Amino acid sequence: MHLSRYFLPILKETPKEAEIVSHRLMLRAGMIRQETAGIYAWLPMGLRVLRKIEQIVREEQNRAGAQELLMPTVQPADLWRESGRYDAYGKEMLRITDRHEREMLFGPTNEEMVTDIFRASVKSYRDLPLNLYHIQWKFRDEVRPRFGVMRGREFLMKDAYSFDLDKESARHAYNRMFVAYLRTFARMGLKAIPMRADTGPIGGDMSHEFIILASTGESEVFCDKAILDLPIPGEDTDFTADLSPVITDWTTPYAATDEMHDTAAFEAVPEAERMSARGIEVGHIFYFGTKYSEPMNAKVTGPDGAEVPVHMGSYGVGVSRLLGAIIEAHHDDDGIVWPASVAPFHVGIINLKPGDAATDAACADLEAQLAKAGLDVLVDDVDSRAGAKFATMDLIGLPYQLIVGPRGLKDGVVEVKARASGERATLSPQEAVNRLIGELSS
Repeated sequence: MHLSRYFLPILKETPKEAEIVSHRLMLRAGMIRQETAGIYAWLPMGLRVLRKIEQIVREEQNRAGAQELLMPTVQPADLWRESGRYDAYGKEMLRITDRHEREMLFGPTNEEMVTDIFRASVKSYRDLPLNLYHIQWKFRDEVRPRFGVMRGREFLMKDAYSFDLDKESARHAYNRMFVAYLRTFARMGLKAIPMRADTGPIGGDMSHEFIILASTGESEVFCDKAILDLPIPGEDTDFTADLSPVITDWTTPYAATDEMHDTAAFEAVPEAERMSARGIEVGHIFYFGTKYSEPMNAKVTGPDGAEVPVHMGSYGVGVSRLLGAIIEAHHDDDGIVWPASVAPFHVGIINLKPGDAATDAACADLEAQLAKAGLDVLVDDVDSRAGAKFATMDLIGLPYQLIVGPRGLKDGVVEVKARASGERATLSPQEAVNRLIGELSS
């Protein structure tokens, strides 16, 4: 991709409405544009990152045995009346009446709809366990949308729903999602801490929020520092095995949000190991038993021939919120510093003299070699000052910059800059390609 043909509306000044780093940088880096309060258009650069985050979420859900479907954004109100939540949910729900005076709503979540899908097709315990998920846009009419995509009204979310015969089986489903979430966030360069949390309007008696530490977080959180050093389950994790030892390791150290904070238990942690900070919620998992299956008559025939309501759980990841959270965790004074796994492009090639035959040819050759290796490349071929080019590349935060100019080419070299460390290396073009492929393909 060439920057001269890429839609990237960089802003030189920080918009006044942007209160936190991620909001400021997303607007300045041409990733989003606000259309109205809490609702954003996703521009090409932002959408590329959003899709990469979405794909990591999808891969880890599939690895854990969940199956993807897609439910609609607009839902009939009658389903919510069955569960008893239609009137209880509050003003955050956007209620709609269609031309036939049927009451509808723009879905803030999907427990009722997925239960309806399940009960129409699954009748026997032999079809369990089952976990269905989708990645879909949702709407909650926040009274005060703020912080850009961190607390918008329209947002992209992954929600999964597990169905099991009994509480013991449902706990296994919960554990699989717990481990999948640890892996998901780690792949994005985030250290997410699972914390005991309030179940809120979803319901249930077991719940964990996955929190990343950031000064701009909405919640105050408390934890034992020991949790920060726990290993992330590997790619070879067997999700059919008993995962309870992993869960025990991650839930034994004290960790809780302010709603669930137990002062006495926290003070039992050695003082030097206590940590209190602000945190950003990026995922939330719930077990809620038969809260929805009983009123909505979602039952299966058990081994003894009796019909029983299924036990359910739900598991959410804020896909669009994650983009802001990653920036909060990965930035410096010059701009974003993307982890390679979610970066919009892996390498930015900076052509210091567009129109120079040798420089243009070298950039084209480097681009072709890197693209052949499966890397995403953005070539800055815009006719502008070198300082402006460097500032733009630092702002958009690509993991590596490959700087190509006529002076260096005369000496047979180009320059490679690692965005995160600032480290620079002068290499031959082929050495630069080999290094970048080695660093970004590992």
